Amino acid sequence: MTVSPAPSNANEYEAERVSASACPACLAAPSAEQLAKSGDIKGARIMLSLPTAHCAVCITDVERELMKQPGVKSARVNLTLKRASVDAETGVEPAGLIAALDKIGYESHELDPGMLSATEADKRGRDLLMRIGVAGFAMMNIMLLSVAVWSGAQDATRDLFHWVSAAIAIPTIIFSGQPFFASAYYSLRGGRLGMDVPISLAILLALGISLFETMHSGAHAYFEAATMLTFFLLVGRYLDYRTRAVARSAAEELAALEVPRATILREGVEVVVPVGELVVGDLMRVRPGGRIPADGEVIEGHSESDRSLLTGESLPVQVSPGMVLSAGEVNLTGPLMIRVTAAGKDSSLHRMADLVAMAESAKTKYTSLAERAARAYAPIVHILSFTAFCAWAWVTGGDFRLAINIAAAVLIITCPCALGLAVPAVVTAASGKLFRKGLLIKDGTALERLAEIDTVVFDKTGTLTMGAPRPQNLSDLAPEALCVAMALAEGSSHPLARALHQTALGQGATPAVLDDIREVPGYGVEGHWQGQIVRLGRANWIGAEEGTSTATHLKIGDAAPVSIRFVDSLRPGAEEAVAGLAAQGKSVWLVSGDVEPAVADLAARLGIAQYRAGALPMEKAQLVADLTREGRRVLMVGDGLNDTAALAGAHVSVSPASALDAARTASDIVLLGQDLAPISEAARIAKHARRRIKQNFGISIVYNAVAVPLALMGLATPLMAALAMSASSITVSLNSLRLR
Repeated sequence: MTVSPAPSNANEYEAERVSASACPACLAAPSAEQLAKSGDIKGARIMLSLPTAHCAVCITDVERELMKQPGVKSARVNLTLKRASVDAETGVEPAGLIAALDKIGYESHELDPGMLSATEADKRGRDLLMRIGVAGFAMMNIMLLSVAVWSGAQDATRDLFHWVSAAIAIPTIIFSGQPFFASAYYSLRGGRLGMDVPISLAILLALGISLFETMHSGAHAYFEAATMLTFFLLVGRYLDYRTRAVARSAAEELAALEVPRATILREGVEVVVPVGELVVGDLMRVRPGGRIPADGEVIEGHSESDRSLLTGESLPVQVSPGMVLSAGEVNLTGPLMIRVTAAGKDSSLHRMADLVAMAESAKTKYTSLAERAARAYAPIVHILSFTAFCAWAWVTGGDFRLAINIAAAVLIITCPCALGLAVPAVVTAASGKLFRKGLLIKDGTALERLAEIDTVVFDKTGTLTMGAPRPQNLSDLAPEALCVAMALAEGSSHPLARALHQTALGQGATPAVLDDIREVPGYGVEGHWQGQIVRLGRANWIGAEEGTSTATHLKIGDAAPVSIRFVDSLRPGAEEAVAGLAAQGKSVWLVSGDVEPAVADLAARLGIAQYRAGALPMEKAQLVADLTREGRRVLMVGDGLNDTAALAGAHVSVSPASALDAARTASDIVLLGQDLAPISEAARIAKHARRRIKQNFGISIVYNAVAVPLALMGLATPLMAALAMSASSITVSLNSLRLR
């Protein structure tokens, strides 16, 4: 939660809103450090992550529930970012809002707005579309004028049409060609010949020759060629942009999960300070429901800690004095006093964020096939064009007008438009097909990398399973015992207790009337029923035998304890996905932070021979790194904060839409539905897409092998070259559409 001082007047407030973002839900508040210094705290801004929000109904449900909470002034949900922004009075705590949303079935986590980069609107995409529209409109109008010239317009009439075409083409190309001109400028300034250098030269030469011919009453001008070239290249650039549009950095999301404030003891008095001011040795007090602000050793108190976001363990762990907890864990049942052992950049959560950032940087070194081809292609284009100019200037005895026309035709006809479309056109077609199957491609190179994989590593909880334990043997309980268990479960926030209560409620059971219900931190819940002590909780507290499966235990008076076993259901399509990948010859692994029996059982059910249990986040990332060093190309599929480093470090990665924001942003592909089966289908489609990309390169090579000699021999004008270039681009696009 971040607190923001109220603006001094309404105008200042409005200016603050507008400068921050056009979308109220995207407003970023000042950091806690700034607010602590301001000394004028009149309101609070709470930012919550909503991993499971997915539709307009979710927006309405969440906003309505938040507005019901005391002290909440306003609540807005941004569905794109899956976040809720809450304006509330100073006393409102995020834990209360999180609990309220949990009751209506929405998972949420507190984010620190000060750690998130301000999210801007998709300006670049709109900018490219606008330039495409301008170029297309101008191209059609110039083509209409050119028809008049081709129909036999002569002398002054022809010159007039050429000047009108020039008046349309010049501002159009200056405006629409900016993406290529700017990129070419920076390439040349950096001493490189990027793909946009020959593109810019071709456009400017076509425009320059046309202007020269018009000024000298020439019979031919090529304004339509220049605008046509610009239009088709912009279409390719927009397709490329759409396939490369990726979410914000996962490292930022991880950093935002750090608690912005902490309660510490100074001379026996509780003081709230920004986490940035924590130092080793500080004593922190963490209440039930609060997230641990920094790594530390428990000095006082008993509780349970939910570390599922960090390790993937499906069950909370018992906490007692002397135990070391990590930043990011959630304290569940009892107050704790913790001595800080590592804070800020030294905390385990921050080290994980650094690991993700490093892995993301390494992944960006992968370049697409088109980029690699362009590095060799761009110099050849310039050499051919310059050679044509020199040769024709020498052959014609200094006819530079003809030499420039032929050089321009060579430059246009070899313009890498088809090469630029080869990858994005295929990726766009394949992405559309996969989207209809429930997969969203975030990265333009993801399909190329997916086609190369030979090993798949699955996380367990929340990925292969639903991450929601269900009681398996409630029918074994007597009706009265079920009502007692339901009443006890109602008094706890433990994940198993909540699952037990919801299932019993769904079966039509009603909770028994108990007296003196209290939660014993770290152990369970107890109360009195008909003069007997009743307990629900851990085996060693109840006096039951510890089993090998996930369970909680019920004891009523002196009766023998009853174990209530839980099972986590498989995610739909899990068996099909594993079987499909294995049938394609892929090696499949299962890695989880969960206990050995649970992991081994799931591996056996799915036929996965290789698995690893009890894996910490760093160990998951290390497994991916070890497999990579062995020469494997790894696909990582995971959903939790504990998977983000492995997701970022894998050759390619997939996460469900229900995953934590950090996991989704670290992934290249997002699974939109619950069904895992499309993952094996995606691997197959990726291979077909790679084949289409290579075919497109082949089309481009054949086109150049035929067209370039014609241009070099002076048999193609710049207009003919532009038409040939457009034909090659259309051919490449049609070949790409075969994927659909």
